[in-house]
Amino acid sequence: MYRGTADCFVKIVKNEGVRGLYKGMAAPVVGVAPIFALSFFGYGVGKKLVASHPDQELGIHQLFVAGAISGVMTTVVMTPGERIKCLLQVQQGQGATVKYAGPVDCAMKLMKEGGIRSMYKGTCATLLRDVPASAMYFMTYETTKKALVNLSGNAGTGGLSPFQTLFAGGFAGILNWAVAIPADVMKSRLQTAPEGTYPRGVRDVFPALLKEEGPKGFFKGIAPVMLRAFPANAACFMGFEVALSVLNWAAPNL
Repeated sequence: MYRGTADCFVKIVKNEGVRGLYKGMAAPVVGVAPIFALSFFGYGVGKKLVASHPDQELGIHQLFVAGAISGVMTTVVMTPGERIKCLLQVQQGQGATVKYAGPVDCAMKLMKEGGIRSMYKGTCATLLRDVPASAMYFMTYETTKKALVNLSGNAGTGGLSPFQTLFAGGFAGILNWAVAIPADVMKSRLQTAPEGTYPRGVRDVFPALLKEEGPKGFFKGIAPVMLRAFPANAACFMGFEVALSVLNWAAPNL
């Protein structure tokens, strides 16, 4: 249907208008706060679990494991949100049959058709994506942040400039999605397929995708994902660091 990112952009705007670019946005907007709250909370829990004492400086492998724990925790909220978002995004405009009027309608119909199991279709695929991706995400951010602090000569204070924080967060987002994209493609295919298409879940998606499209099929959509990854995650970590600073400042006064 689409020859690439630019062709996809032009056809969506032509057929559905600018609003078509934001199709399925409501579900992630509602879920983004609890997802990232769980993500950073899970990372904090993970760091405590892998540390032998509270003041220990964690190594790369320990940061990786702590990030993986974060990926497990976010799946609870992530899977149904992704299921709804993907189903809404694959609905085509210009006269095509529209099954779901919006995220609430989609959720109600999924529950009616298959109950909670339908809402959580693709859970294993989401875990397959988020556990290694979150591990890479937080490990990259922490190691990049440490390297930037040392390069800037602020090792004594441990402080980063806003630009350095944005760079570390954006770079972490790039590597996060470099790891996540194959599993994300399989997850999206599984979550949008008619019931019964892949009876064994991701175990059926993998050979089918490999047979139909070859190895490059696992990286379909990587261009728009990477275009989004740097600015989105740069903003995410900047927001996290600012919120942390404000909370640390306010804590003694509460």
